[in-house]
This record gives sequence, structure tokens and C-alpha cells, in this order.
Amino acid sequence: MSKIYFASDFHLGIQDSKVRETKIIQWLDDISQDASHLYLVGDLFDYWFEYNHFVPKGFIRFLGKLAALKDSGIQIDIFIGNHDVWMFDYFPEELGIPVHKAPIRVSHYGKNFLIGHGDGLGPGDHGYKRLKKIFHNPFLQFCYRQIHPDLSYRIANYWSKTSRAQEHVSPQFLGADKEWLVQYSESKSRANPDIDFFIFGHRHLPICHDLSNQHSFYFNIGDWLHHDTYGVFDGEKFYLYQYGNQRALHSKP
Repeated sequence: MSKIYFASDFHLGIQDSKVRETKIIQWLDDISQDASHLYLVGDLFDYWFEYNHFVPKGFIRFLGKLAALKDSGIQIDIFIGNHDVWMFDYFPEELGIPVHKAPIRVSHYGKNFLIGHGDGLGPGDHGYKRLKKIFHNPFLQFCYRQIHPDLSYRIANYWSKTSRAQEHVSPQFLGADKEWLVQYSESKSRANPDIDFFIFGHRHLPICHDLSNQHSFYFNIGDWLHHDTYGVFDGEKFYLYQYGNQRALHSKP
């Protein structure tokens, strides 16, 4: 069977970005041998804002590799994250890759998945949820677009660095009662008991957690700042791997 791949939180644009981009492209080359579908689950870029006729400088090798994979017949879906929230029509129009602004439900090989970046989901984090509404406001997006791209990038880069504690320190698992995405997955699993896998990013931490519904599982696929992790579904099991390590960190039927 062809495999379904998942990755998240590349944060291209910061912290040895060129080295990380090269590694990500090598990984994309590797999975192209047996992938039928690739889900990129948010925060691919540390900052991304599309003007009407311009996109941020850089990442051309990564974008070119996505185009090559898409042209080879691999289906790709991209989710916006909290750092690249301002993706609009560039990827759909230029690369034929759909961009999702909210979690989606899909099925593969008889298994049901709920996939999303994960920011602003679950209880708590009310300050960010209010901020997220501002980021998604069309009028405020229009106003921001009137700023010169060089200045808007400097503003966003400053905001990103001051708000991202995980840039230098890998986060720790807080326990199921404090992990908002675990609680969100539990709630959704009770309402939708036929969902087998809840797949998210955002936490920058590879996590595999058994939900109360005994056949449902929450996976966080980690990041490429600290862990170089990704998910694979082969039609029977979901695996969580670290790039370069042939042994799975976690697997669930």
C-alpha cells in the first residue's frame, strides 16, 4: 500500500533555516518513493504573508520540491498555523495545493482522521483565541497589507521571537489534564466515536496518547526545530518516526 505522511512545524526562516530546509528536502525525496498523500500540518514558515503580487523571499528549494511532488501525483494538503496564518491563494493557484484554515476530517484505508494544526483548540488560552480572531479579520489583514513588506516582516519577526519560548527549549508533556489538545481530542472523540486518529502539530513535542475511547488515539507529530519527527500511516498502523532513526518512536493500530 502507498503511505500517508504527516509533518508539522518546520518554521523555515529561523534558527539554521538553510540547514533545516536541506534536511526537509532530503526527507521529502525519501518519502516520494512510497507516498500517496502528504499532510503538512501548519507553521511551515516562521512568518508568511501574501501580498497581492508578492510572497516572502526565500524557501525556493522547498517550494520547488513541493511542486515536483505534486506534479508526480502525490496529493498534498497544507494547514495554516499560528505563524503562517496569512496563507491565501498562492499555494492553490501556483502549486495546486489546497490550504486549510481549520481541522478537517478525512478517511484513508478505512480509518478516520481529524487533522489540524492545533492552535486555539480545546479549553483555555483565551488570550490567544482573541488574538486569532484579529489575525483572521479581513479588514485588519487589508490594513496590514498596506505596510511595506520590509517593515511588515520586521514587525512580524520581532513578534515571533518575543512570543516563541520553544525556539530554544523543547517543551515537556504537561499531563493529560493540562494538555489542551488531549482534552480537545477527548471531547471530539466522545462526540465522534468513529474517529480513529487525531493528528495535530503546534506543541513542538512528539506525543502518542490513548484516548478514553479505546480505539482512538491522539498524535502530536512534533516539529523540525528540536525533534525532526513525522507521522506515517501504512494502511494498518500509524507510526511516529524521527528522521534518521529506523525504529518508530510510537505506533498504534
